[in-house]
Amino acid sequence: MINFPYPLPSDTTSEVDERAAAVALLPIGSYEQHGPHLPLVTDTLIACAIADRLAAAYPVQQLPPLTISCSHEHERWPGTVSISATTLHAVVSDIAASLRRGGTTALVVVNAHGGNHVLRNTVQESTARGERMALFPTADDWRTAAEDAGIHTDAHSDMHAGELETSILLHVGPQLVRIGHESMDHVHEDRRHLLTLGMDAYTASGVIGRPSLASAEKGQRLLAGLTESFADHLSALGVR
Repeated sequence: MINFPYPLPSDTTSEVDERAAAVALLPIGSYEQHGPHLPLVTDTLIACAIADRLAAAYPVQQLPPLTISCSHEHERWPGTVSISATTLHAVVSDIAASLRRGGTTALVVVNAHGGNHVLRNTVQESTARGERMALFPTADDWRTAAEDAGIHTDAHSDMHAGELETSILLHVGPQLVRIGHESMDHVHEDRRHLLTLGMDAYTASGVIGRPSLASAEKGQRLLAGLTESFADHLSALGVR
């Protein structure tokens, strides 16, 4: 076992009461294969890394992460564990309702797994009911941060365990990146049947991207860019 780079939030109930944050952050990761060079908890680590930096920069309450989500497209590989989209939707909705009863009126879902498509619907439905919820980072947030960080591979090519994810892990938990990521590059541009066939139709290793281009500096700059872009999301929620 390797020490997890991010401890669980250690606030006491008195400290949460004193802070009286209007917005809570819920990191959502996954427990799924990330090729031979990254751990199954990669998405959870990334979600926690983002939430950790947001909590240091903005007046928000950080929640512990959801560590298992919708990873069905990766189930060919050992270790991957999933829950249904219905369950994820229900859990996030229940957490948001509990927060509202406790006086925290807005929830930002900090999602680091692209397969959690249902979270878009969760946020849309919440908004339609007059509740305050946001999904972060958006595709635009990732694109801007990646460009500013010098990520060479575009988002389509860099789908999984590639330059972006490996860069963040090299920054926040380099001891978790296994030797050999420099030789793990694999790109498969035409993945139109991914939902039907699963990831294994397009990659034998589980990697789709170019981890050889990753660096800790890019990871640091990615997280800094996302932290900066979060201000607009707070404004959209009516928080200054």
